Amino acid sequence: QVQLVESGGGLVQAGDSLRLSCAVSGHTFLFSSYTMGWFRQAPGKEREFVAAINYNGNIKYDVDSVNGRFTISRDNAKNTVYLQMNSLKPEDTAVYYCAARTPRYGTSLNIGTYEHWGQGTQVTVSS
Repeated sequence: QVQLVESGGGLVQAGDSLRLSCAVSGHTFLFSSYTMGWFRQAPGKEREFVAAINYNGNIKYDVDSVNGRFTISRDNAKNTVYLQMNSLKPEDTAVYYCAARTPRYGTSLNIGTYEHWGQGTQVTVSS
């Protein structure tokens, strides 16, 4: 069974930074072969794509609203993916989820292509 556990969320002020982590475990799960993504869901809104990184970290992409502020990275030796969030804004407030999928979907932003999900971590940015 695959487990994704997010951590690092919290309450911060606008302009602050946070680093989210997502640790992945599962004896049959080869972390280094999976594309990893971060998503977020604000109250009353649908879950939306934030950023993704391919299996070896060579390809990264993100949504326009976080471009230049958020950076996704991964450490395959630690089975962990990160989301460094700088210059946080109140509109970044949401529950943040990490997710994993096989690489056959390329750079698709389709949320339905992700097979494994974490439970989420709350990020609250006050103005």
